[in-house]
Amino acid sequence: MILATRNPHKVGEMSELLPGVELRPLPDEVELPPETGDSFEANALIKARAAHAATGEVTIADDSGIEAADLGGAPGIYSARYAGEGATDEENLAKLLREVDAAAGDRRAAYVCVIALIDEGGHEYCFEARCEGTLLRECRGSGGFGYDPAFVPDETGHHDQRTFSELTPAEKHAVSHRGKAARMLARHLGLEVKAAP
Repeated sequence: MILATRNPHKVGEMSELLPGVELRPLPDEVELPPETGDSFEANALIKARAAHAATGEVTIADDSGIEAADLGGAPGIYSARYAGEGATDEENLAKLLREVDAAAGDRRAAYVCVIALIDEGGHEYCFEARCEGTLLRECRGSGGFGYDPAFVPDETGHHDQRTFSELTPAEKHAVSHRGKAARMLARHLGLEVKAAP
C-alpha cells in the first residue's frame, strides 16, 4: 500500500509498525494538496484522498503533532511548520521550548496521531491515538525525530525519565501515538498485532 508521505523517517517507522505490509512512499509525480484541514483527521484525509485518487491503490496517510498544555494545544496541526514553512525539526523544537519556558507553568504535552486509510473500494477509516507526557527544558538522545528529544512519555513509568529519542524503537512503538494508531489500523486490516513489550 501507499504511505502518503516522502518523509523517510515516517516510512521507516510505519514499516516497523506494520510488519508484513509492503509500504511504498508517495510516487514522485504525485503532488499533495496543502494541509488546510482544522484537525489531524482532516489533514490525514486530505493526504490519503489525494494519494488514492492519483494512484488508485490502497493508501494510508498519517497526520501527527504535539500539543502543549500551556500553549492552548499549540503547535498541534502546525507542528511540522511551527517555526515557519521549511523549518527544520531543530528549529521547530527550539521555538516550542522557548514558548513553553516563557509560559513558565505546566510542561505537560501530548503527541497525537491520526492514520487515515482508504481501501480498494474507496472506503475511508480513521484511527486516532494519543501519548501523554512532559516536555524537558533540554534535549536528550539521538533517536527519533521531530519533538522526540524533549518529550518524556508517561507510559514508560514515573521513574523512567528517558525521552522518545533515548528509547529503543521497540520501546517507543509500544507507547507512542503512532504505535497505538498503527496497532488499531493493523487490527482493522486483520494483521497479527504484536503485544507491546
